[in-house]
Amino acid sequence: MADKGKDEDKGITAKKEDDMPEWYEQVCLKAELAEFSDVKGCMVVRPNGYSIWEKIQEHFNKVLKTSNTRNAAFPLFIPEHYFKKEADHAKGFSPEVAWVTHAGSTKLEEKLAVRPTSETVICESFKKWLRSYRDLPIKVNQWCSVVRWETKQTKLFLRSREFWWQEGHCIYETEKECVDDCLFYLNEYKKLAENLLAVPVLMGVKTQKEKFAGAIDTYAVESFMPDGKALQMGTSHNLGQGFMKVFGVNFVGKDEKNHLPYYNSWGISTRLLGGLIMVHSDNKGLVLPPKAAENKLVIIPILFEKTKDKVLEKVAELEKELEKFDPLVDAREEYSPGWKFHEWELKGIPLRIEIGPKDLEKDQVVVARRDTGEKAFVPIKKLQSEVQILLDKVQHDLFAKAKKFLDESIVEVSSMKELQDAIKNKKLAKVLFCCNPGCEDEIKDKTSGATSRCIPFEDFDKHDGKCIHCGKEARSKVFFSKSY
Repeated sequence: MADKGKDEDKGITAKKEDDMPEWYEQVCLKAELAEFSDVKGCMVVRPNGYSIWEKIQEHFNKVLKTSNTRNAAFPLFIPEHYFKKEADHAKGFSPEVAWVTHAGSTKLEEKLAVRPTSETVICESFKKWLRSYRDLPIKVNQWCSVVRWETKQTKLFLRSREFWWQEGHCIYETEKECVDDCLFYLNEYKKLAENLLAVPVLMGVKTQKEKFAGAIDTYAVESFMPDGKALQMGTSHNLGQGFMKVFGVNFVGKDEKNHLPYYNSWGISTRLLGGLIMVHSDNKGLVLPPKAAENKLVIIPILFEKTKDKVLEKVAELEKELEKFDPLVDAREEYSPGWKFHEWELKGIPLRIEIGPKDLEKDQVVVARRDTGEKAFVPIKKLQSEVQILLDKVQHDLFAKAKKFLDESIVEVSSMKELQDAIKNKKLAKVLFCCNPGCEDEIKDKTSGATSRCIPFEDFDKHDGKCIHCGKEARSKVFFSKSY
């Protein structure tokens, strides 16, 4: 029996605590989540990675259904004159847009943008669909890929020229409905990150400098990675009536007069997978929260020639009994049990069940947790209930561990020196800030790249002090850190 666990290239060779970028790339590649494409700046999402994205889609499609938001599909190509209608939006995205200028050898009469986001093209549809207040609200969503030609260095799931996301677009009769739904979807993103992915997040408002191009306000959920960088996990934008005005979207109200609706958009992307990987995984490879795992467990029989048939017969029974957990069975005889343990640890399967002839005699199995490595003997008659208990505990413990790290990473500071030290020490700093864009630029320069992450809702209108940098009256308390 070959012990291919000795293959040096199989396992993770970089340490998370020593070289996180190299470690992260190895986890993505060796757990077969994604790989680099020959198309510069792009990635291939492999089935192991896409199955996590499908869990996210499955979770969020239920939210869409309960909120009466329907999935649709809109064009990949956006005419240039659409972009020019909303000046702030066009200016904000112009460095990132990929343009189609030719069809074959024929030059197009008008350039077409390859979708960086869909506000403009969806507004054209809203214009056609909306007539009366009775048509409102109109709430649509699409799952698609977008292209932003901004990246100089591809980071799998975190930064690539093409990536996958969900984008919701809604229009309403009143401003209150619009803002309320902005916050509703933001809160649903928080639930998704914390309850499905076991990644704790902070919620708040983006500063005017960091808000979405063309928005009145942008709300965000932010997570914090073990290397001291924040990761934006989702955003929701109050777009007001600006897009409605320039695209001519209006409706006849109850007063029989024309009115502009209020507009919001909101989205999450495959960046969520990057956050999950960085927060939970270890030096053995991927660690998956059970709710995000397609296969919750793997059954590995310990095979010897004399007892092989009996063990495999029991394994088949267990596979059927545990089918609701989508178990994998690894009965390959060309690999040693140790090599198989190593492979499924690398791929992040939450639980491993081992069963051999001695276990058969005692009517038990060995169950090992991926997150802690703890092993327990479990009677076969109690296996189904014990598996569910263990999966729930793994999910809970992963979140608790990540939440402890987030809480311990937050520091309140009261001077620029303390802020600079906090950033050097890979902390998430909470500071009194004037929220002036120019001041924000200077803080970024003086901290080697720290930016505002969000203004916590509870701190939005705090005026009880001076800005940490310029000394003017502070508007809010704001989180600052480096970011992805």
